[in-house]
Amino acid sequence: MSAHTPISKRPLRRNSPSKETGDSSVKVMIVDDSLTVRTVFKRMVESDQAMSIAGTASSAERAIAELKTTHADVILLDLEMPGMGGLDALPEILKTAKDTQVLVVSSLTQDGAEHTMAALSMGAADTMLKPRPGGFNEEYREQLLGKIRALGSHEGKSNDAAPTAKAKEPAKRTIVPAKKRPELLAIGASTGGIHALNLLLRDLPPSFDLPILVTQHLPASFIPVFARQIEVACGRKTMVAEEGTVITPGEIAVAPGHGHMTLRRSGDRLITKTSNAPARSGCMPSVDPMLESIAEVCGGQALAIILSGMGRDGAQGAEALYNNGGVVFAQNADTSAVWGMPGAVTKAGLASLVGTPEDLREAMIALAGPARADAAAWK
Repeated sequence: MSAHTPISKRPLRRNSPSKETGDSSVKVMIVDDSLTVRTVFKRMVESDQAMSIAGTASSAERAIAELKTTHADVILLDLEMPGMGGLDALPEILKTAKDTQVLVVSSLTQDGAEHTMAALSMGAADTMLKPRPGGFNEEYREQLLGKIRALGSHEGKSNDAAPTAKAKEPAKRTIVPAKKRPELLAIGASTGGIHALNLLLRDLPPSFDLPILVTQHLPASFIPVFARQIEVACGRKTMVAEEGTVITPGEIAVAPGHGHMTLRRSGDRLITKTSNAPARSGCMPSVDPMLESIAEVCGGQALAIILSGMGRDGAQGAEALYNNGGVVFAQNADTSAVWGMPGAVTKAGLASLVGTPEDLREAMIALAGPARADAAAWK
């Protein structure tokens, strides 16, 4: 990713079923210059009765034109195409289809990873690796349809996923025990989380000196690019945590793609450990092991923030941290691409603040301020 890649200020929002027709199926648009790929994806989508094809396009220019008159809930977007190309067209696509989620279908090359991470920072919700010939199998179909299903409003948008009364009225005042300033900030995210993470961490003042740990669900090959992207966007030294990495104030450590990032204490230092033990969520890396180890090592002196993502990863780790006196924030439903992970934390009553990434940033800056005798972090 280039240092000049912009971070989109596009408002984060969830899409909604088509109101024009009353059709509740997930409308999918396929944008790829390969007729073969468009055909395979079309068959995969149409194999699910809860989905339908809104349209197909062989170029980004044709997709933009079609989106002006056609509603799509989810766009499958190839980035490398003749003409404008998916990456260059993405800002216009997001502007034209404001309530549409974009799923980037990326190649496995290094350039593909760079372009995909740039797209995710601009506001694309998620990525799916484009397999080599012969790789469009049943397992791939299930993974693809699962992502489309979540992005197309099925997860976190039904009535049973609505915030509880407690979650609708989050605490406006958080009390931090005297002399219990957090030792660190830990962030967990998945689908839609990269754009939210950029909004959360940009423009942090130099006085915010907590070490920051990040577990983001991504293919392992994307993690080094992801770390570089964060460093460029936030202006803070960012490293991929490995076995024995020392956690440093003001710096960012990212979970490696091949294992979970956990913590141990050595004297007055916090040091990362890499675990390959299966996580309850099935994710690699997983947010739960990170937060559970923080709860054990730091007790209540930690702040966790759960951003947009599918599933429930992070909920059990957040509960462990909460039970030890730690503080948990969660992204709200309206700005989450998928309100699975933050929704699980919110509905469990663990989040003392539920808000936009910008709201959470202001609160975490206040919480990380010097401990005061009255111990009021903010009002």
